Amino acid sequence: MVYLDHAATTPMLPEAIEAMTAEFAQVGNPSSLHASGRRARRVVEESREVIAEAMGARPSEVVFTSGGTEADNLALKGIFWVRRGADPARNRVLISAIEHHAVLDSADWLAEREGAVVETLPVDEHGRVLPETLRAVIERDPGSVAVVSVMWVNNEVGTVQPVDELAAIAREHGIPFHTDAVQATAQLPVRFTTDAMTITGHKIGGPVGVGALLLAKGLDPVPVLHGGGQERDVRSGTLDAPAIAGFAAAVSTSVSRRDSEAARLAGLRDELISRVRAEVPDAVLNGDPVDRLPGNAHFSFPGCEGDALLMLLDARGIECSTGSACSAGVAEPSHVLLAMGADLARARGSLRFSLGHTSTRADVDATAKEIAPVVERARRAGAV
Repeated sequence: MVYLDHAATTPMLPEAIEAMTAEFAQVGNPSSLHASGRRARRVVEESREVIAEAMGARPSEVVFTSGGTEADNLALKGIFWVRRGADPARNRVLISAIEHHAVLDSADWLAEREGAVVETLPVDEHGRVLPETLRAVIERDPGSVAVVSVMWVNNEVGTVQPVDELAAIAREHGIPFHTDAVQATAQLPVRFTTDAMTITGHKIGGPVGVGALLLAKGLDPVPVLHGGGQERDVRSGTLDAPAIAGFAAAVSTSVSRRDSEAARLAGLRDELISRVRAEVPDAVLNGDPVDRLPGNAHFSFPGCEGDALLMLLDARGIECSTGSACSAGVAEPSHVLLAMGADLARARGSLRFSLGHTSTRADVDATAKEIAPVVERARRAGAV
């Protein structure tokens, strides 16, 4: 099997498996006051410190969640509520047009249920939000903006956003800026320089079901979950010590190897792009050709349906994606490509190849060998 869908989820690192397995053999609720509880609490707090150091944050700024989706919901909804509560005029939510659905759907929910005015920031042909675009939208009425959210790197086409510049513009006006960094953490030099940032375990070699929202000191969103008051009273719920231990081990390991791994993956990615173009000359590379995630190669294949390509490759032992795994199985065009100006045919006929820590040159060779006959067969099927 050739696995080229690391953007959906990546295999767990041995270090994460070891840390998580060791904790499975233990007992203790981190909120309990007896010895077993204190031992579990120590695991949680030491993990928090590891993650904070790796991300350039304070331990108190790491709020554990069940993953990226929950963290995005907490950031968008919680910050909107607390900002509007302080000033009812703050009802605008600014998000990029190419956000993950965890952000898009949270914003839509706020519009439908809470009266938020959601404005989507347009992107250029490479999928990038230009700083001048954000500045113009904010300066139309700065006092009405509750929160801004722009992802660090797009999960489909791999374009890296100018997050530092965008966050600085929001900061000039005292507006909280959130970024979903789940795709970037393992491959880019991510540091916590915004007001809120989402990371998650299973994108970096940790377990599914654990993540974190990094929250700057003094920013306390209204909780989405209510209960025992854990995590700064921002995210209630019994802390999953085994998952948190595995998450911390994955963060530590992936960040320590990030530079060398990014260089290795960029080399494999560039070779894959070159060989796919050689085999299918009219294939269109989507996203920024230079400033993109090291492990991302996203193509549109004229005359093909993405789902057909995916299944034909799968039958040959090559696993990839048509886009966001959370939308898999839904035959609809990519909202990311449409926002970049692609037509419906191009948006429907795309594939994402995403590489990760288990990817090898043999994976590139196998994909290059199969792509031309698969595209030819998909085109014949589409012409019937």
